[in-house]
Amino acid sequence: MFFNDIGKTLVYIGIVLVVIGLILHFGGKFLPLGRLPGDFKWESGGNSVYFPMGTCIVLSIVLSVLANLFFHR
Repeated sequence: MFFNDIGKTLVYIGIVLVVIGLILHFGGKFLPLGRLPGDFKWESGGNSVYFPMGTCIVLSIVLSVLANLFFHR
């Protein structure tokens, strides 16, 4: 019984990783990840700082919804 649960969990994690990989690979053409409102970029002289806060919030919401769908009992 214990190994069946581990197997199912690994399959779900694998599916989620494949979906995330596809989004990161092909998403730049369709989704403006990294260029959303709330993504901050400061440049001063030879230094630059980039913090993708808007992208982090969107990814956090999407991953939370997916986790609740797969692991909610």
